[in-house]
Amino acid sequence: MRAASFNVNGIRAATRRGFPAWLEARDCDIVALQEVRCPEADLPDVFGGYRLTYHQGSLAGRNGVAVLSRQEPLAARRGFGHASDDEGRYLEVDLPGLTVASLYLPKGDVADGGDAARTRYERKMDFMAAFADYLPTARAAAARRGGDYLLMGDFNIAHQPADIKNWRANQKSSGFLPEEREWLGGVLGQGLVDVVRSLHEGESGPYSWWSWRGKAFDNDAGWRIDYQLATPDLAATATSAATDRDASYAKRISDHSPVVVDYA
Repeated sequence: MRAASFNVNGIRAATRRGFPAWLEARDCDIVALQEVRCPEADLPDVFGGYRLTYHQGSLAGRNGVAVLSRQEPLAARRGFGHASDDEGRYLEVDLPGLTVASLYLPKGDVADGGDAARTRYERKMDFMAAFADYLPTARAAAARRGGDYLLMGDFNIAHQPADIKNWRANQKSSGFLPEEREWLGGVLGQGLVDVVRSLHEGESGPYSWWSWRGKAFDNDAGWRIDYQLATPDLAATATSAATDRDASYAKRISDHSPVVVDYA
């Protein structure tokens, strides 16, 4: 099984930049998408033979998560019982032997950056606390159905110094705050495995996001904020993990690159 997580930063823009060619060439069995940012009725016809399950949310031009699967889903759930469920941030799809989730976690901000920044910070922290409380339920439900749980998505958090190029300069930046990193460690402590890190232990990166601005991409000054977190039995079958970094700035499909894992 080949699974990919890809924040496309707008599916219509990504389509113009080469998403369909990537999708066909990569030949994944499952693809989790984030920031689709498109009404379902206006989605481009680029998904080929995949079954599309989509949670567009109610915020025009923002968010939106999807799962593409070769197999017809047995069931799907949009949201996890949180106030943000109408924003299009979380989607679960049941497949035979596996529950797949696509997550787009809020970006947040630093708490001391003014009223608007504090509001964004508080919204992110509230979402994180609620989602951490929900995860045992998701895992237990997947186990009752006789399957594993695979959580893929854009967490907007770099967990460790190895996950961000300029970590010393970003210790007070949203996405690398101590409380965010501690939260992600707690999620992993619930029995989920960071599959990419397990196969790239001791390495820097592989990064999955680079700013559009300046020379961040050219200098590989990136962040690893897109993850595949799997239950241990599934994670143990992973044979390779890679970030499909675009060949050049001009050929970028998104400000993120797909995170692709092969499972035996």
